[in-house]
Amino acid sequence: MTPFGAKVRALRAERGHTLKQMAAALEVSPAYLSALEHGRRGRPSPGLVHQVCAYFNIIWDEAEALRRLAELSHPRVVIDTAGLEPAATEVANRLAERITDLDAATIARLLALLDDEAD
Repeated sequence: MTPFGAKVRALRAERGHTLKQMAAALEVSPAYLSALEHGRRGRPSPGLVHQVCAYFNIIWDEAEALRRLAELSHPRVVIDTAGLEPAATEVANRLAERITDLDAATIARLLALLDDEAD
């Protein structure tokens, strides 16, 4: 499941909407919406993100947070390390090899480390 998909699913559950109801309102198929939630489709388009925000009546900071989650939700990531230090290429390749073996706690620590570096 992608970060965007998890948030959409949580919003649906909180507000008592079914996948079928939401898909009909957004004029997409339930299969497409399910695939989007589960990371079997690419990153949602800006237009679809806008529709989701309108559907849930989300504005300002919450809408921006949902847009950011959409940006971070491409299920197949390509990392271009050309021109970077060799260690950066090693990190990218090792992470690609091991990502499926990492538990939730390790992933949370990696995210916290990246968040700390961004500040």
